[in-house]
Amino acid sequence: MRSVRRALDILGLLTEDQPTVTLREIVDSTGLAKTTVVRMVQTLEQCGLLWDTPAGYTAGPGLWRWAHLAHTSWELPRETRKLMRELAEEQQETVNLFMLRGLSRVCVAQQESPQPLRHVVRVGDELPLWAGASSKILLRTAPDSLLRRIAAGSPHGEGHARQLRVWADLAAERGFAVSRGERDEGLTAVAVPVVGRSGAVVASLSLSGPSHRFPESVVERFATALAEVSRRMSEQGFDHPLSPTK
Repeated sequence: MRSVRRALDILGLLTEDQPTVTLREIVDSTGLAKTTVVRMVQTLEQCGLLWDTPAGYTAGPGLWRWAHLAHTSWELPRETRKLMRELAEEQQETVNLFMLRGLSRVCVAQQESPQPLRHVVRVGDELPLWAGASSKILLRTAPDSLLRRIAAGSPHGEGHARQLRVWADLAAERGFAVSRGERDEGLTAVAVPVVGRSGAVVASLSLSGPSHRFPESVVERFATALAEVSRRMSEQGFDHPLSPTK
C-alpha cells in the first residue's frame, strides 16, 4: 500500500499548471530518496503512466485510457449538460452540480459563468460539508451521527452539528438554500435539490458567484430558475455513478 501511495503522490504532482516534472522536483516534493524515485518512475514508465520528455516527465498514454473510461462513465447525459449551459447563459453565474460522498460533496459537473469575475470549482473537486448552500441541500435527511462527524472535522467544532441541522431543516422548508461567505469570503451561492427516481435528493444544483451580484431580490429569481432546471433534470431521470441507487 505504501508503494501505491507513493506512486499516486508522484502522479499527483502533474497539474494543468505543471504538466511536466523533473526528477529533482519529484525528489524534493515527495521527500523520497533519489534511488527510490528512480525505481518508481521507471515502473510508472513501463506501465505507460509517465512519459520521459526533454523537459521532464509528463502524463503517459496509459493515463489516457483511464481518463477516457472515467469521462464516459461519469459524464452526465447531453440533455443535462445542455440545461446547465443554458442556465449559466441566462443567469450569468456559474452552475455547479454536487453530490454527497462520505464527509464531502463532490462537484460532478459545472458550467462556468460567462462573466470575467466568476466562481470556479473543477469537476472532481471535493469540498467540505460543514458550510455552503449545496451542503445544506445534501444534508436535508442526514442522521445526527453524520452531522456530528462533519462538525467534528470543521473549524467550528462538534457544536456546529446543531447549526447544520438548523440549516438543513430550513433548506427543506424553503425548497432552496443560500450561503454567504461561509467558506470563502465574498462568495454567495443558491442551491436546490435534484430528485432521483426514488424520490430522494441525489444532488444539489447551484448558482454561485461574487456576493455583490447576489442581493436578496436576485436570490429569489435564482432559486426559481434553479428549481425549474432541477425539475427538468428529474423528469429526464437523473442518473450518476454516485447516486444512492447505484
